[in-house]
Amino acid sequence: MTYRDLYEAGKRQLDSAGVAEAALDARLLLEYVCHTGRNDLLVHGEQPVEEAREKEYRSLIERRAQRIPLQQLTGEQEFMGLTFLVDEHVLIPRQDTEVLVEEVMKELHDGFRILDLCTGSGCILLSLLHYSNGCSGVGTDLMHDALDIARKNAERLGEENAVFVQGDLFSGVEGRFEIIVSNPPYIPTDVIPTLMDEVRLHEPLTALDGGADGLDFYRRIAREAKAHLCGGGQLFLEIGYDQGEAVTRLLEKEGYRDISCTQDFAGLDRVVCGTLYTAELS
Repeated sequence: MTYRDLYEAGKRQLDSAGVAEAALDARLLLEYVCHTGRNDLLVHGEQPVEEAREKEYRSLIERRAQRIPLQQLTGEQEFMGLTFLVDEHVLIPRQDTEVLVEEVMKELHDGFRILDLCTGSGCILLSLLHYSNGCSGVGTDLMHDALDIARKNAERLGEENAVFVQGDLFSGVEGRFEIIVSNPPYIPTDVIPTLMDEVRLHEPLTALDGGADGLDFYRRIAREAKAHLCGGGQLFLEIGYDQGEAVTRLLEKEGYRDISCTQDFAGLDRVVCGTLYTAELS
């Protein structure tokens, strides 16, 4: 079968399965299997595909039709211009989260210590270390399997100043930090059954469920971060599109100042930041 015919067959199967971006996913999976680029479909569409690669491609298309995320099939996701390993144990890095990283980078200075809560793949912490000088960081996550992925990503990127600790938020964390950042679970429990199958069935529930109102983790982080921030340290939180006001009030209640809310590329609230001017005694 030719390259173009195989692509068309994959696209039809994904279309029939109701996959939203069938054409894109069919092309990306074919490029992944054949180690080709986006121009090959136009320039080399009549080239035959080896039988072994055709079989692999059809298997991946079948799995994608079952709503397994594309990134879990390829094992990788681009984020902040870097390539991160991902699997079913970590939340797939999303473009919206790049807004969080970019906001932190505006305040990040050489030599800062960074604490990344609910680190997952490590994409936030490792991106910050990659684009800074002399900084170090700690990433925490409750799930051992997620930390395995984060450590592999650190090794691939050559980031030796990242340490990953298994624990519930601040459990096992020592010392103080100039920056604490988190993309915590923030989806209300009763909303999770309404999510698209790729997320609801194949991404880790522990990275999604934020409790009855979606704010459980924000309450804990806002309160407990005070024992781990330096005086003048900043807390950065990714939020759901409708949580800006509620999270701002939580930070105000806990004594943070200069609180700001930043919008994402779609104009929706995405990042809340607050400063703790007086470090709380441990």
